Amino acid sequence: MDRQLAVIFDVDGVLTDSYQAHFQSWRRLFADIQADFTEDQFRATFGRTNRDIFGELYGGQMDDEEMRRLGDRKEAYYREIVAETFTPLLGAVDLIDALHAAGFKLAVGSSGPPENIQLTLEKLGRANSFSARVTSRDVIRGKPDPQVFSLAAERLGLPPSQCAVIEDAPQGVEAANRAGATSIAVTGTTTREKLAHATLVVDSLTDLTPVKIMELIANDCD
Repeated sequence: MDRQLAVIFDVDGVLTDSYQAHFQSWRRLFADIQADFTEDQFRATFGRTNRDIFGELYGGQMDDEEMRRLGDRKEAYYREIVAETFTPLLGAVDLIDALHAAGFKLAVGSSGPPENIQLTLEKLGRANSFSARVTSRDVIRGKPDPQVFSLAAERLGLPPSQCAVIEDAPQGVEAANRAGATSIAVTGTTTREKLAHATLVVDSLTDLTPVKIMELIANDCD
């Protein structure tokens, strides 16, 4: 590798198949407050911060303290579920290991809270493979704003142009593009059509290799 490169991973839908765990934790929370929450609503907001989700659903009718309190309860429900039913995404561990062995720096850029990220990386057995983490606690603007990935690149000590971002949500792909990184989208939580603005769309992490990611970053820089 002629120059240092990095890969920034989203977590939900990229390192772990957490769709059902998040959906069920939101359903439990909204049942607590006797409110409806459909899967269509969940799909439309998946990958965004809790603050953004509450803001979209309640349009300013919920104050910051209430959003924080309910968000914390939802995330506690999520960790209870994941502790029992953790499902790594196919190829996640192998790709992390291959990139690490090839000399890539690795980071996490997620809208989730740090406790969720730590639990996921521990369940994967790869917490020590990542040089930087950016979570919801580090940013004030959620995806599609590029802040999460710009900050991750900064913490890695690299310009975004030397980083690839692996995402599964359209908002995340937009955030990566706006940050100036190479965007790679993996299907699973959405369709190829909705991810078409990514530099590359794959159906599985097993379709990715260090060499392919190196070539994508190089082509983006040309």
